[in-house]
Amino acid sequence: MMAEFNPQFSKIGEILIHLEKIDESQLNRALAEQSKSGEKLGATLMHSGAITENDLVTVYAMQLGYQAIEEDNLFKADLDVVKLIPEDFAREHSLLALAKSNSTIQVAMEDPEDLVAIDNLKRLTKLSPVVVVAGSTALQRAMDELYDKIRQSGEVEDVFEDIKVISGDEDDAEEVDLSPDKVSAEDAPIVKLVNLILQEAIKERATDVHIEPQSKIVNVRIRIDGVLQTIMTPPSTSLSGLVTRIKILSKLNIAERRLPQDGRFTIKATNREIDVRVSILPTVHGEKVVMRLLDKSAFSFNLRRLGFEQDMYSIFKRVIAQPYGMVVVSGPTGSGKTTSLYASLQEIKSEGINITTVEDPVEYQMDGVNQVQTHEKIGLSFSASLRSILRQDPDVLLIGEIRDEETADIAVKFSLTGHLVFSTVHANDAASTITRLLDIGVKPFLVGSCLNLVMAQRLVRTICKNCKESYTPTKEELEMIGLDPSKVKGKEIFKGKGCSHCRNTGYHGRTGIFELILMSRVIRGLVFENANEDVIRQKALEEGMVSLRDNGIRKIFAGETSIAEILRSTFEDF
Repeated sequence: MMAEFNPQFSKIGEILIHLEKIDESQLNRALAEQSKSGEKLGATLMHSGAITENDLVTVYAMQLGYQAIEEDNLFKADLDVVKLIPEDFAREHSLLALAKSNSTIQVAMEDPEDLVAIDNLKRLTKLSPVVVVAGSTALQRAMDELYDKIRQSGEVEDVFEDIKVISGDEDDAEEVDLSPDKVSAEDAPIVKLVNLILQEAIKERATDVHIEPQSKIVNVRIRIDGVLQTIMTPPSTSLSGLVTRIKILSKLNIAERRLPQDGRFTIKATNREIDVRVSILPTVHGEKVVMRLLDKSAFSFNLRRLGFEQDMYSIFKRVIAQPYGMVVVSGPTGSGKTTSLYASLQEIKSEGINITTVEDPVEYQMDGVNQVQTHEKIGLSFSASLRSILRQDPDVLLIGEIRDEETADIAVKFSLTGHLVFSTVHANDAASTITRLLDIGVKPFLVGSCLNLVMAQRLVRTICKNCKESYTPTKEELEMIGLDPSKVKGKEIFKGKGCSHCRNTGYHGRTGIFELILMSRVIRGLVFENANEDVIRQKALEEGMVSLRDNGIRKIFAGETSIAEILRSTFEDF
């Protein structure tokens, strides 16, 4: 009778043959290769493709009498336990601390026979290691994510150790301490919850925070790279405390729950200042809060970093160097219009010219530029500011947004009297921007005379570099984006698989797509004749304008973004 197989008294090769993972010929080839390379047999078999990393982990566990751990469970490690082991030591010995008790610490290791590492662990933690076996690649992925989280939380703690919150407007500003030990015991959980929401938003580069009451929960979402993502769902009983805390910080009326309210507060930290604009809206389930986060630290963008293609970059750079005229950028809220104009100012500013801006609010602070923030409560509107600026001898003027006829009229006259004017308008595309100015009340002959360039733009998410992979798009995808399969042949199309670096979205960061109408004599003539936007758009396309959709397709072929993202962000002409 055949003796029962005992893996703890068998060699690696024998166990693999017993499990039918390899055969004798594969084992012999691996042994021959191992004698030349000097590496372990398991590693040789894995590198040759005969077995997978999971196979190797299973075999090690069986041979040495240890438990194997699945990759998913590595990511569930307690961060407080993970940080007990310095990252350098963990990576050197390919191990990860998972959990601990009063006397033991559970550790995942690639090589559970690494006695030097185990001995050092005992001395380091004063605990007895309980070893489980994990694969090298799985350990590396888990260490990347978990130690990255530890670093990020440390950065947030460093930021929040030295922060001050200035509540209300500048004219009645008051410093508020966010520390839980400065408030009453019953309020402390709510203070911690508000702090946690703000910390997470800042850490994840969010531009907006939404606190939305539902029937049984409060949905807290943050906007990352233009898309909302849920970060927590506290119970509905927490809503009243959350809203009241935010109202106190914003100097709003805590007793008023029936009407919308708007307020603000500022988070100040070392080398950083974040302006938080608060909007509160009554809904059927309670008050909804939206907080817009504006990082007022020094502006660091330039035209090259915005995402211009070379042909568009050349046109735009040439136009903003003109001594007078008007450049208008359009797009919806959050499409990067102000960033583009700031980058333009960054490009042209010099000692020899006086640049002044009128904004609501000032989103970034720029050296060498005179920035004015409007204040409607005291009568400092766009039009009132502009009338005063006329006496300030400006060469270049940036108007945050043209909202009404008076502001538009001043901007146009400014550009016609030897000044260069930059501004934004809410419109869907470049052609409709021109007709929007006409709708506001500017005469056609003035619009045609003052405009140098009109640019529409959108921000699209860029594919995460950590999980970027090529794939073959379906016929339906190509039809939706308006691409002929023959045009895609031989080109690589990419998408993001999703990883911890991008919160499993497949995207990290954003870039711009643009649509430029250079005001040629023909197009100026159409504006003088009060032509509709379809006629202007068609003529611009004939003169070489690249539409937003076509510019997005360029980004797809360049591997910067995906088909899905361009479909989400642009509209196709029918």
